[in-house]
Amino acid sequence: MTDNFERYYPSVRTRLLGWLRIFILALSLAGVFYILMFYIFDAPTEKNLRRENEQLRSQYSVLNRRMESALRVMSDIQNRDDNFYRVMMQMDPIGKGQRLAGLDNEKRYRPLATLSDADLVTRLTRNMDLLDRQLYAQSISFDELRSYAGREKDKLAHIPSVLPINMAEYTMSSGYGYRRDPLYGSVKFHEGLDFAADTGTPVYATADGKVEVADRQKEYGNCVEIAHGYNYMTRYAHLSEILVQEGQAVKRGELIGRVGSTGKSTGPHLHYEVRFKGEPQNPVNYYFMDLTPDQYAEIIQAAENAGHVMD
Repeated sequence: MTDNFERYYPSVRTRLLGWLRIFILALSLAGVFYILMFYIFDAPTEKNLRRENEQLRSQYSVLNRRMESALRVMSDIQNRDDNFYRVMMQMDPIGKGQRLAGLDNEKRYRPLATLSDADLVTRLTRNMDLLDRQLYAQSISFDELRSYAGREKDKLAHIPSVLPINMAEYTMSSGYGYRRDPLYGSVKFHEGLDFAADTGTPVYATADGKVEVADRQKEYGNCVEIAHGYNYMTRYAHLSEILVQEGQAVKRGELIGRVGSTGKSTGPHLHYEVRFKGEPQNPVNYYFMDLTPDQYAEIIQAAENAGHVMD
């Protein structure tokens, strides 16, 4: 044994193990730091990204709800187009294939599966494509209807399409459908609309035609019935005065009588009916010529809510 200092040289294996321990310790510390920074203490950038993602998700949800609402409105328009406008003009309805053409290509949505919130984004995109296609098909349909109406001006002139009484001069008393009879208390089908108005309020023909009835008709009281051709007929009941004669030709908007309370009636009003091939129709479907969209929506709501039958 001597007092001389001898330098120690660790083996390669020892040095490798030492470096490995340092690497593992550094990696562990880095993992802890990552967890603290990104899961417990968000970095400013991470916070902004999370907030933006939440805002985008919320906006997607709002857009999707609005899109679904628009599709419901579009469905109502299509139903009216197929089951009223085209029936009225005696045209064939548009087939489902025409309205949905080109929407069966699933390949266009596959790239969306890789995005975050893929289900929400895909559903929104599908709805946008559906609305876009249906709007296009509906615009084509309206163009066809306009073209057909231009060729069929005589038919259009003979289809009831305006109010029989000035909008400012009545209150909607009863709508179309099952209502309770005001005198007998029983429930029966009300085949027209009741317009409550002052006695003497003018009543107008709603389309060109020929007067078939201008006389007193039991429960209808003083009544005018006009045959318009093309399988349409209108009835105006409980009049105080009849201002036309049987066999007389009348034009849309021509004065034919005045509001009264004759026949089976609980007060002055006009009972108005539209019939096609002898079957009663809901008159609110026939006010497409002289009303704004807001006025039309107001009349529909009033007719649905009104339940005070006056005859």
